Amino acid sequence: MTWEILIAGFFGGVIRGLVGFIKHQFSYKEVKFNLPYFIMMMFLSGIIGLVVASAFGRDVIFSLVVGYAGGDFMENIYKTFRQKPSIYSTN
Repeated sequence: MTWEILIAGFFGGVIRGLVGFIKHQFSYKEVKFNLPYFIMMMFLSGIIGLVVASAFGRDVIFSLVVGYAGGDFMENIYKTFRQKPSIYSTN
């Protein structure tokens, strides 16, 4: 396993986290920015991407894509088991 694969998976997860965060920010009115929560979520998204890339990564580009898709996979599993349309609360 090379470091490049793990780093690409981590950044794929971070990109997925950023996309989800931006989508959430523009979907709801009066959403407050919470820096510690944002940093924690980006780190967790990166870790999910890193874990998925370590399991399925073959090369750097594939690991980036798998890292991104790993976040979607985890979110969809959450939605399925919790019967909620989103992992974010609207309150």
